[in-house]
Amino acid sequence: MDGKHEYKGVAQWEIAEVERANASDATPVVFVHGLWLLPSSWDGWRKMFEDHGYVTLAPGWPDDPLTRQDAYANPSVFAGKDVQTVTDHYLAVISGLRKKPIVVGHSFGGLIVQKIADEGAAAATVAIDNAPIKGVLPLPLSALKSGFPVLKNPANKKKAIALTFEQFKYGWGNNLSEAENRHLYDTYHVPASGIPLFQAGFANFSFSKACAVDVKNPNRGPLLIISGTKDTTAPRAFTHGSYKKQLKNPEATEYVEVKDRGHSLVIDSGWPEVAEAALQFVKRFA
Repeated sequence: MDGKHEYKGVAQWEIAEVERANASDATPVVFVHGLWLLPSSWDGWRKMFEDHGYVTLAPGWPDDPLTRQDAYANPSVFAGKDVQTVTDHYLAVISGLRKKPIVVGHSFGGLIVQKIADEGAAAATVAIDNAPIKGVLPLPLSALKSGFPVLKNPANKKKAIALTFEQFKYGWGNNLSEAENRHLYDTYHVPASGIPLFQAGFANFSFSKACAVDVKNPNRGPLLIISGTKDTTAPRAFTHGSYKKQLKNPEATEYVEVKDRGHSLVIDSGWPEVAEAALQFVKRFA
């Protein structure tokens, strides 16, 4: 990382985060959110990691609005953002850093951070309840049900889709109370691009490399995959399946299960337990 980049397509607020990181002697940690969230969903994680001596960045997907209010005012801004486009955006941000960062991602962000690591751009990687990398074969019924609001209509590939509260409860908060589900939905949920779900769902039936990772790449760096045992959106078949593929890598590859946690595990009241597992791994390897 040389700290020099043209920042094509990178927002001014993201450039400011890079400059803040470069002004610090601390190791940078880049957080990558998934579908139906904004970068602000990482605020608690950022404080925890900075309290432990890291400097953090939470860039958005291309054109991400800064607030939930803005997201609902112009939901079409999310449409058409595919996995590789988003990966390239994060790589553009990362290329401006003077130090190779740790990358932490959730859901499709968990897939994207593995693609970032595959580019040799990560000092260490944590993927949390990740969307499956290409070659992971099981597609559990719970994941199909969670993705059905998007996958039910091929036209959704080009649209931005919001979940209803009931759909959110099943796919994200199936282990939570009604009150906590409502709080999370009203605080964090935003529309999301439809195309990544189609790319992941049909990855093993197409020649597309959007979800592909070279699991033998010696430049990948250490990787931890964290799995919530009650996740219906990214069930164990996705996370452990990705882990088994990644074990072919010569670098350290580890897997941690967090009991009784659903897809909301990075934003619900139990997030500190998950963040602590990620932090301890990062401390050992970066």
